[in-house]
Amino acid sequence: MSFQKKSFKGKKRSFGRRKVCRFCADKNLKVDYKDPSSLRMFVTERGKIVPRRISGNCAKHQRAVAAAIKKARNIALLPFSSTGVS
Repeated sequence: MSFQKKSFKGKKRSFGRRKVCRFCADKNLKVDYKDPSSLRMFVTERGKIVPRRISGNCAKHQRAVAAAIKKARNIALLPFSSTGVS
């Protein structure tokens, strides 16, 4: 059994601009579980919490957003999952 190396010739990885945490950039913004419209930006259409590398949040605010989403789900401000069954 022989293993072949994958060739990556001609393929370059392009890295975009690093996202900035919107809560650190604007000090007036606060993470609030009672505001589901702002939390919806951090939840996919399937109901999953968007990871930090995609949302651009710093670690501190990503933890706060995750906790706020979970709290909002428990008091029925946000759904646990999408309504459609596929």
